[in-house]
Amino acid sequence: MGNFEGHALPGSFLILIGLWWSVKYPLKYLCRRKKIAYPLGSKARFQHLDVFEGIIKTAFALIGMTTEQFISYGPHLKLYDYETNQWNHLKNWQHGTMYFFYGISGLVDIVVHNTSVLPIAMDRMMLSLAFLVEGFLFYHHIHGRAILDIHVHQLLILAIFGGAFSTFLEVFFRGIIVLEMLRTSFLILQGSWFWQIGFVLYPPSGSPEWNQTDHNNAMFLTMCYCWHYAFALLILALNYTIVNWVVRYRMKRVPAMEIGLLKSSERDLESEDEM
Repeated sequence: MGNFEGHALPGSFLILIGLWWSVKYPLKYLCRRKKIAYPLGSKARFQHLDVFEGIIKTAFALIGMTTEQFISYGPHLKLYDYETNQWNHLKNWQHGTMYFFYGISGLVDIVVHNTSVLPIAMDRMMLSLAFLVEGFLFYHHIHGRAILDIHVHQLLILAIFGGAFSTFLEVFFRGIIVLEMLRTSFLILQGSWFWQIGFVLYPPSGSPEWNQTDHNNAMFLTMCYCWHYAFALLILALNYTIVNWVVRYRMKRVPAMEIGLLKSSERDLESEDEM
């Protein structure tokens, strides 16, 4: 959607998933590092969470596609207007295509972590492709626009392709906390920048409009983009610290007899995950 809400909606979805990842991956890493097998960090628990995550991603995608199509001024599944001989609301169709590929990524998550039909690496591969499709769509989404409009979307594309590249590396180097956190940082950056684009291009009622041709505005937003990323890294550091404290606290409270080493079968499953 070409309005503030149309940028706030995907931004909110991405930030929520990014916040979840900023807790999930440190928890998984710390439990493996300390070789804890109690319910807080068991492999079965993480598998259930991965399936639930896939369901949430699919639901977010369905909400996004439905909103893009059936909002009052949307295309309502009509791609071409034969009365005017013009394409019908192509921006909405492009945004819907973006949601569609994230929905496929969610479905692949469900299948991968709930069955043995697909190799485990397919979840990362499909997510990487979803990022690539999003970046490809936005790259061809900005031609012929005002300078500031193009600039803010180019900065968004950097975050998108950064996420695509880091996720693609995870296909071959699975379970590396550095790559997982790097992907998470790009996702939070992408989400918060969607909100920033909304404020710049479609300021809420009462807010002053941005001069689309002022180079100083472009310079400020470039600096602002770095602040957004710094804020994303701060969130990662804060959540990692909190999760680390929680794991240490649980270890102290649970009797030693109940904190066992990971079972050999569980280790075998984890080694398969990294293949």
